[in-house]
Amino acid sequence: MDWANIFILDTTWAFAAEIAVRVTVMFIMIILFLRFTGKRGVRQLSIFELTIILSLGSIAGDPMFTKDLPLIQALLIMSIVICLYRLCTWLMMKYQPFEDLLEGTSLYIVEDGLLVLEKIEGGEMSHDEFFTEMRMQGVEHLGQVRVGLLETTGDFSLLLYPHDQVRYGLPLFPKQYKLVDQINADEYYACMYCGYVDKPLKVDQPCGRCQNKCIGWAKAINNKIIR
Repeated sequence: MDWANIFILDTTWAFAAEIAVRVTVMFIMIILFLRFTGKRGVRQLSIFELTIILSLGSIAGDPMFTKDLPLIQALLIMSIVICLYRLCTWLMMKYQPFEDLLEGTSLYIVEDGLLVLEKIEGGEMSHDEFFTEMRMQGVEHLGQVRVGLLETTGDFSLLLYPHDQVRYGLPLFPKQYKLVDQINADEYYACMYCGYVDKPLKVDQPCGRCQNKCIGWAKAINNKIIR
């Protein structure tokens, strides 16, 4: 194995110095570009902004080490992208339909302690994703949640019920979110598909809300919010 070809090949000291200059220039351009996009973190970026950030890899990466690619071309491309970003941002501020097109719209995942069926069936968010977001915010069951909103940035916003209005709801933690094999009279159970709370007469009884889409019943709980 020729280690010289693997690590050096035809690299000269002059080209190594050129790479150092190229990397320094593109590094500064990336910092300036990100400065123009604001101070939000990666998780807070919209799809539109994330697309622009990811494009930096191609725009800035190749000129760092490609000898036949002059820096002026990369600088021109990045300048155009910055102008387009500013233009799109201005248009989004002026025209709501344009913003909805690029950024998307917020999705209601929970309303009045129940999962929004249209969002579940449309595949916007799986049960596991939703439950994880809820648990990370200290929510134990759906009966604590008045509104759950999936923002365009991927964050989850919650409006919780006051302590005296917490109702029975579908548990979100694995040990409690499990199919019961026996129904006890006068106890509340929650549909494991949509969160509907009822007093079913048998374990295979269809849900009164999502009907035959019900995947079973879990014992509902009404614990208060502890924060």
